[in-house]
Amino acid sequence: MNINWYPGHMKKTKDLLQENIKLVNIVIEVIDARIPASSKNPDFDSLFRDKKRLIVLNKYDLSDPNINKQWEEYYRSKGWSVVLYNSTNNKELKKLEAAIAEASKEIVERYKSKGILNRTIKAMIVGIPNVGKSTLINSLCKRKSAKTGNMPGITKGKQWIHLAGNIDLLDTPGILWPKFEDKIGALNLTFTGAIKDEVLELEEISLKFVEKMIEMGKVNAILEKYQIEAGNKPLDILDNIASKKGYILPNKDIDYLRVANLLLNDFRAGKLGKITLETPGNTIKS
Repeated sequence: MNINWYPGHMKKTKDLLQENIKLVNIVIEVIDARIPASSKNPDFDSLFRDKKRLIVLNKYDLSDPNINKQWEEYYRSKGWSVVLYNSTNNKELKKLEAAIAEASKEIVERYKSKGILNRTIKAMIVGIPNVGKSTLINSLCKRKSAKTGNMPGITKGKQWIHLAGNIDLLDTPGILWPKFEDKIGALNLTFTGAIKDEVLELEEISLKFVEKMIEMGKVNAILEKYQIEAGNKPLDILDNIASKKGYILPNKDIDYLRVANLLLNDFRAGKLGKITLETPGNTIKS
């Protein structure tokens, strides 16, 4: 299966990042805690190699707590600040604000040593589509300063937002990279919705998801959710979901598209449990 989605506005976004990187002191990179490697744009490491970095492992409430700890340690070992965050829970806002302040501390102290007080820290927030970046910004602003939605690629242009703590934040649209060399990573992006469902064959994606869950030893999460048997092969699971839910077309064929939407949406909403699809030790890229 060949998976690629790189609309024209993403090329423009990469140009925008390159043009504005000199204006900022710190880069806040939002990634999906369920797929921390796959949701991390590999172009960012070269683009931001000279900048202080804060990694926000967003949606950690949907991911495996034990594996979250592994990813925290992994990214800290690279010299980056890390925070686990749930952008849909405003009660966690102080934790994020504290993480930004801590990541900026060295920069503030450097300004103070030069006699520069109350200098505004400029931060850029980046991430691939649909990792919850805009919802995170709205929480920081405590108002609807950034458009949000559950469709990847909704933020179209850059905007500066002033935050408490004397921080100016540059928001940027979500950006993928032109070619997915890592096929496993590309599939992970489809599972979480980082690539628009409209450009995918969801029936095949759902089957790949079942295969992934079997491979990880997590298939019982599907069987228990829908109260079905596994069968002899991965496709049997989709068939059994359809039978249980009555997803049968008038000609008595199985409505695999409806099954695919149900299964993937339930995973994305955390209805299959707290699941992380990759660990630092089993990923191709970092």
